[in-house]
Amino acid sequence: MPGRDRRDERGEEGGGPTRYQVRQRLISIGDDYVIDNDRGEHVFKLDGKALRMRKTIRFEDMDGHELCKIQERMLHLKDTMEIEDPAGHRMALVKKAMITPLRERWKVEIEDGPDLDVQGNVVDHEFTIERDGERVAEVSKRWFRVRDTYGVEIAPGENDILILATAAVIDTMAHRGR
Repeated sequence: MPGRDRRDERGEEGGGPTRYQVRQRLISIGDDYVIDNDRGEHVFKLDGKALRMRKTIRFEDMDGHELCKIQERMLHLKDTMEIEDPAGHRMALVKKAMITPLRERWKVEIEDGPDLDVQGNVVDHEFTIERDGERVAEVSKRWFRVRDTYGVEIAPGENDILILATAAVIDTMAHRGR
């Protein structure tokens, strides 16, 4: 799994931010997404399992290998979803922190590192992900004119899988019931 010393898909060190395009498949059961890199290549997919009692999303590479799993946590009072590694160990817990008229705040409790804060207009896919006040990723729909598509720009040295999974969790939770 890509981590803090990540290399791009060609095995080269990444110098600047990495950009991804997340597209929801329009004809699907559940929440299915394809994630392209900045060269337009399909690199990841998210397979939503809508027919289960609780929401589950499998984050896979294009060969179908599970990289992490996202699961709704039913017993919490607040909306929460958990991101697990393929062995079932918690990587992060994502929960809604606060809603104000124009901005939403989310907390991402990272299991083996500093937590992340998410704020912005989540419903419209315009938000930032920060650690200790420093931006680690930006999510924006304004980069694309295509419906059901948004971009994720991730700072160098970040865990792309965890950041992309976090963006998918927040998208799922923000649009639940709409």
